[in-house]
Amino acid sequence: MSDHVKYVDVRDEGTRVDAWMSREIPGESRSRLQQLIKDKCILVNGSAVKTSYRMKTDDEVTIHLPEPEPLNVEPEDIPLDIVYEDHSVIVVNKPRGMVVHPAPGNMSGTLVNALLGHCHDLSGINGVMRPGIVHRIDKETSGLLMVAKTDTAHRSLAAQLKDKTTKREYLALVHGCLPHDEGTIDAPIGRSDKDRKKMMVTDKNSKHAVTHFKVIERFSKYTYVSCRLETGRTHQIRVHMAYIGHPLAGDPKYGPRKTLPIHGQALHAAELGFVHPETNQFMLFHAPLPEDMNQLLIRLRNHEWD
Repeated sequence: MSDHVKYVDVRDEGTRVDAWMSREIPGESRSRLQQLIKDKCILVNGSAVKTSYRMKTDDEVTIHLPEPEPLNVEPEDIPLDIVYEDHSVIVVNKPRGMVVHPAPGNMSGTLVNALLGHCHDLSGINGVMRPGIVHRIDKETSGLLMVAKTDTAHRSLAAQLKDKTTKREYLALVHGCLPHDEGTIDAPIGRSDKDRKKMMVTDKNSKHAVTHFKVIERFSKYTYVSCRLETGRTHQIRVHMAYIGHPLAGDPKYGPRKTLPIHGQALHAAELGFVHPETNQFMLFHAPLPEDMNQLLIRLRNHEWD
């Protein structure tokens, strides 16, 4: 356990202790700092305080930062839908509802746990928590992911993603009737100022993001579309479609609460293409539409939500 002693400057008079701590220890989340205060790992003038405590000039703050517990990801016997596998790469069709990799507080039941239960030779470039993981899709998005078994494969696949030479096409149901048959959304994406768990189109601390869309089928209140990613930002399709006024069905984070009956956003990574790291051959894979989205299409064609 490491201890630090700091003193409060006159300029910080009246600042909440958790806000003050977030500036003094960059990189730590506000929630973790609040928990440290509650656990009496942060003392002011030798005494425990509440998170609402307001700092006073020359307060002596003693900070006890516990050493992080070593994380160990356990292999689990979880069924996998493996579309392709050789000694370099695995292509997996991930079900909706499965998290891609573990994180503190959610260490089991993930795709990585399942992969480790299937094979032990995964790339170590992304560390113990994300072995083999080159890219991710959201928990409530289904579809294709490429996984690297070797570091050489990992570097090759990551470079292809960076150079925008992979092919990634998604199928989605969105709210509203899209007026254009196809289009391109070129709008930078960054983290929301109001909700750190959300992304948004913004020029502030953002990254270039491009999504191409094409209408497959129109209904009275919804549209079935394909979306091709040119870049791969967090929640990109969800944010971009909401930005043009057509949020994904089943996605109340970015769209209306009243939506189609599906557990998670109606989004499926249906097509994935990349150059094999060893053979240099372009490989293209497809995953059929999951049954939940297929059922929604059947009901839409039967005019259930007109």
